[in-house]
Amino acid sequence: MRTIRVEYIRDTVRDLCIRAATELPGDVAVALIKARKAEDNPLAGEILGAILENAKISSSERIPICQDTGLTYVFLEVGQEAHIAGGDLEQAVTEGVSRGYTQGYLRKSVVRDPLWDRRNTGDNTPPAIHVEIVPGSDLSITVLPKGTGSENMSAVAMLTPAEGVQGVKSFVLETVRKGGANACPPLVVGVGVGGMMDTAAYLAKKALLRPVGTSSADPRTAALEGSLLTEINALGIGPGGLGGRTTALAVHIETFATHIGALPVAVNLQCHAARRATATLRGEEVPLL
Repeated sequence: MRTIRVEYIRDTVRDLCIRAATELPGDVAVALIKARKAEDNPLAGEILGAILENAKISSSERIPICQDTGLTYVFLEVGQEAHIAGGDLEQAVTEGVSRGYTQGYLRKSVVRDPLWDRRNTGDNTPPAIHVEIVPGSDLSITVLPKGTGSENMSAVAMLTPAEGVQGVKSFVLETVRKGGANACPPLVVGVGVGGMMDTAAYLAKKALLRPVGTSSADPRTAALEGSLLTEINALGIGPGGLGGRTTALAVHIETFATHIGALPVAVNLQCHAARRATATLRGEEVPLL
């Protein structure tokens, strides 16, 4: 059994918050470079160049890629043989986010209540925490700061099973079309299909964690991802919404079992600042008593 102390988790979350806000993931940068090379629209190419230059400056100067440093999503994969010691896991994650946004001088964007008390919490807490129990004794932590430009253009629909694959495609395309420039393209399009409404929304967000351009392990779903990417880019929205070949860098679809009478689908749009950072904690090995 391995013991992972909460202060180690707290400090890791803090560092990941700062890294995610200031360093564009390598796979995203590669996808943007490829898109720029393939772009034959001069304005679109210029916008992609500016996005890449902005990412270079943010990394070297340790300043945020985007002024909207988002609501912080923290995804935890907890090994079933790991022992969290020294305190409460959720409190440690929350404290790590607080320290990351305060010590990293990141914009605090979270308000206390959506309706009755929209005063700023002052440290970007509480984060949205998702926990998954997995085999092993490691703890994997991924921080995903989600800004509202792309999030406000996201959507969930409860389709009928009869609408099938074509219904899913139509909903995804219509969501991207409606988002237009407001979603800050080029996008990563996360799609969740299955479960119920809440499951589909979670899957769509989780889909954004995959390296850009990786395909689903299911060949049918992978083919659907490719088809949707082609059709989305044919919309011509382009970088910044000003036209061009690249409206999306990737489409990632995650699925789950569902009810016989349901076909829930969620689309979570991610802007070109597809920020995320991951670390794995292995802890200290301790003998069983």
